[in-house]
Amino acid sequence: MSKNNHYESNELIDRLPKHLKQFIKPQNYEDYTPINQAVWRYVMKKCVSYLADVAHESYLKGLEQTGVGIERIPSMYGMNRILKEIGWAAVSVDGFIPPNAFMEFQANKILVIASDIRQLEHIEYTPAPDIIHESAGHAPIIANPDYAEYLRRLGEIGAKAILSKHDMDVYEAVRELSILKEAEGISQEKITRAEDKIHELQNMKVALSEMGQIRNLQWWTVEYGLIGDIDNPKIYGAGLLSSIGESKSCLSNSVKKIPYSIAAAYQEFDITKSQPQLYVTPDFSYLMLVLEEFSNTLSIRKGGRKGLQKLIDSQLIGTIELSTGLQVSGKFSKALLNEDNEVIFFKTEGPTALAFREKELIGHGIDYYNHGFSSPLGKLKNINLAIEDMGPVDLKAYNFYDGKWLSFEFESGIKVEGLNVTGIRNVYGKLMLIQLKDCTVTYKEETLFLPEYGVFDMVIGKEIVSAFSGTADSNSFPNLYEVSATKTIKQIVTESKSQLEGHYAKVAEMRNNGLEDDKVLAELFTLLKDNYPKEWLLHLEISEISNDEELAHSIHNHLEKIIEKFPQLKTLITDGIEIAKELPLTKPKLHENEV
Repeated sequence: MSKNNHYESNELIDRLPKHLKQFIKPQNYEDYTPINQAVWRYVMKKCVSYLADVAHESYLKGLEQTGVGIERIPSMYGMNRILKEIGWAAVSVDGFIPPNAFMEFQANKILVIASDIRQLEHIEYTPAPDIIHESAGHAPIIANPDYAEYLRRLGEIGAKAILSKHDMDVYEAVRELSILKEAEGISQEKITRAEDKIHELQNMKVALSEMGQIRNLQWWTVEYGLIGDIDNPKIYGAGLLSSIGESKSCLSNSVKKIPYSIAAAYQEFDITKSQPQLYVTPDFSYLMLVLEEFSNTLSIRKGGRKGLQKLIDSQLIGTIELSTGLQVSGKFSKALLNEDNEVIFFKTEGPTALAFREKELIGHGIDYYNHGFSSPLGKLKNINLAIEDMGPVDLKAYNFYDGKWLSFEFESGIKVEGLNVTGIRNVYGKLMLIQLKDCTVTYKEETLFLPEYGVFDMVIGKEIVSAFSGTADSNSFPNLYEVSATKTIKQIVTESKSQLEGHYAKVAEMRNNGLEDDKVLAELFTLLKDNYPKEWLLHLEISEISNDEELAHSIHNHLEKIIEKFPQLKTLITDGIEIAKELPLTKPKLHENEV
């Protein structure tokens, strides 16, 4: 794929709404450096070596099924050809994307992959989403049908969960920290400030939003989930599968194991630290049972005053559905309540769209309602029959006919007067909207609508039966989500780094082509030893392909000296030596590097 704004598409990606497609970017496979490839190879070899015994049985089989190999970073094109067989697809994005957008991709069976890869300095763990975490962590378990359906359903529910402004503040803060930690040359002071900002937000006494609860469920299952026997569980969470450090520590007795339940929705986490407790589900089917139990607590199923108020507080696009099935999507700004705390009037500000069964009503989109929408709700005063339940005879009796002057009062006290122009009915023949000219709407001493405002479209509905984030029709708001203003910081390639990349490339070429020249390798070892005192991974790569026992011995002695000087590298180096003994040298398969 060339380095431009185009990306490989397929049937699943083609049908995504415009507001999701704005996050997709080309993978630009040629941007991966020889060091990037070596990092991938090291992590994957270590993961496969260790996880074979501790990961869920779907893991190893899933790597092959989803086109994720050991030797080279997978291409999105190759992955999609294989993912198609299990009904999924993958797209490349730039780091963290807004939580509701992420969930909506998941609902559409699209695996979102941050195509950047962690730097060598953060090889064990990075707070930034990267291609190791996304493709080697998430993709393999998707090959399990039960888990794949849970993931899709979680995305479907999560995409409708109502966010708070606090959620978006946390998202922006986490995105900023992840970018800073992966960038070169960023001062510790700046990183500390970003971490403090996250801790400040996490420590705020803010009620946990619906999206916050979904985020917790996602974290304790999809990212950090364990499965099976609580005393001897297996790993299936992508965060654990892709962290060569935490995948080991998580199974120790120092990490508390808790039976998975709906309580996980209310358990917060700290992205900057290892997790002190983890949840264990008996199987993937149980995840769906808990999700269904949790879904019953959300506004999408409960609606009402609380649901509308959550949408008002969110300051984001949301939708209410009325008892007639009519759906109103926009930024809700006002609600009037009666003495029983029932919604009797609502208002939106800015672009608004009306829909029925997730399809926008023709002529009732954001171009028509560009400046907002408002309407009373409820039953009429002294009339037992709600408007939506009236048949033709009842409508005629109460003058609800085209061309008739209407004057009526709701039980709430809201009064409406105007000329009935026309009405819109749902598929069952029930009236769900009336258009009025020369209309005045009042409530006590407050004027809610005047004739000079234009035609008044009054929705029909006794109550709000559902409230959720986003739009009813996914095509109503092309710019539903905003792309973050915090951009990824590109790596600075110094002359020394460029030369080191060249050395990695030379060793990779010798390994892939089966070339053996121990004299060249010995010269390279000397050069590295003299010019790159902290370099360790390339020494392992040289040792792996060399047939010179004396050279291998020299390399191991030098690695021991590196450990003495940089003790934090001990586990990485010693594990690398052991893995080289366990796994045979292999050449990359075609689909792994096909671009």
